[in-house]
Amino acid sequence: MLTRREFGQAIAASLIAAPAAFRTLSAAAPAPFRLEYVLGSCMYGTTALAEIIPEVRKSGAEYLDLWPKVHGNQREQLDELGHDAVQKMLDRHNAKIGVLTRYDLGPFRLKDELQLAKKLGARLVVTGSPSSKKLKPEDIRPALARFIEQMQPHVAVAEECGAMIGIENHANTLLSSVDSLRWFAELNRSPHLGVALAPYHLPQDPELLAGLIGDLGESLVHFYAWEHGAGAMKPRPHAEQILQMPGRGTFDFAPALQALRKIDYRGWTEIFMHPVPRGVPICKTTAEVTAEVNRSRSYLEKALQGS
Repeated sequence: MLTRREFGQAIAASLIAAPAAFRTLSAAAPAPFRLEYVLGSCMYGTTALAEIIPEVRKSGAEYLDLWPKVHGNQREQLDELGHDAVQKMLDRHNAKIGVLTRYDLGPFRLKDELQLAKKLGARLVVTGSPSSKKLKPEDIRPALARFIEQMQPHVAVAEECGAMIGIENHANTLLSSVDSLRWFAELNRSPHLGVALAPYHLPQDPELLAGLIGDLGESLVHFYAWEHGAGAMKPRPHAEQILQMPGRGTFDFAPALQALRKIDYRGWTEIFMHPVPRGVPICKTTAEVTAEVNRSRSYLEKALQGS
């Protein structure tokens, strides 16, 4: 028989142990994989931030990627309106700035932008890599090694600011081919520097893309849900331009999504396309742009469930 005191002590011990056991169980069961979306401001052309910000949550995202000219002008709007005024708009609509895209600055002039990212609470600044037009194929890997070394002072600033630098793969740059992306992942040692992966600029092979994602692993810091479709360099009817959007063209994203799940990718996914000419919305009205983004998001979610 237990005394009343012994019984009370046993109950108290069980109450203490139960939360501890729950915490242990929770720690052993990581959050299920899901895509975390960020909305690209340039999808709306040069539409005012006051009109775009209410669309962030409607698009299934919480965060906004601010693009500058020529693709949009929302980064310039941020400076013109003032950061405090934009923050009030964001707060009103329960949205945040997560990414600052700055191809215009290039990779070696990001100090001020990284410090702005810290002020805004953004965790990623995206840019490109130097040109590879004058290099022979055998020169690319050594040039990548030099580029990563040159980036170290900027990576140090990113670390101080609690942010990452994402380098997008693009034609005629150091980071353009599948091999160069793999070499970058092998050579890169910093969690504050990584790849902003754009499938549009790669061979349209779903299994190849999936394998590349696996090879990039932790070096993958941003993923554009963007296929080549009919291309984005020449004027085309809207029905052809929109084929860049996931679920509109013929590219099967399921293998890539399975690969993202396998590496437990926790970066953002940006549903994306480039209109021709640059700087115009991808659809006629703001509501239609958001609906098109949601159409692609529905496709990706179904493909993810099937992967």
